[in-house]
Amino acid sequence: MCRNIVPLNNFEPAATDDECHDAALQFVRKISGTSKPSRANQAAFNEAVEQIARATRLLVDSLVTTAPPKKREDEAAKRRARSAERYEAIRVYQQEKRAARTAS
Repeated sequence: MCRNIVPLNNFEPAATDDECHDAALQFVRKISGTSKPSRANQAAFNEAVEQIARATRLLVDSLVTTAPPKKREDEAAKRRARSAERYEAIRVYQQEKRAARTAS
């Protein structure tokens, strides 16, 4: 879905309201197809973000698990590593594409 939305469950300390709001904002941006709605759509956009943030908070607070809590720093490092791999793959692909064009 959206790479900017990160899992919020099972962290110590628990996810904050700001994190729930940020995830909701990213979700609404993705669904609406815009990061900045027009003035005509601003109220609907903001209401959707608030409703989804409340639902996110309810969900995160209701989930139970027997797994040990995750550490934010470790999860962030994993995301950075995946991102680096993704961008390296893109770089290699583009380099191969350029080489193929010059060989033609």
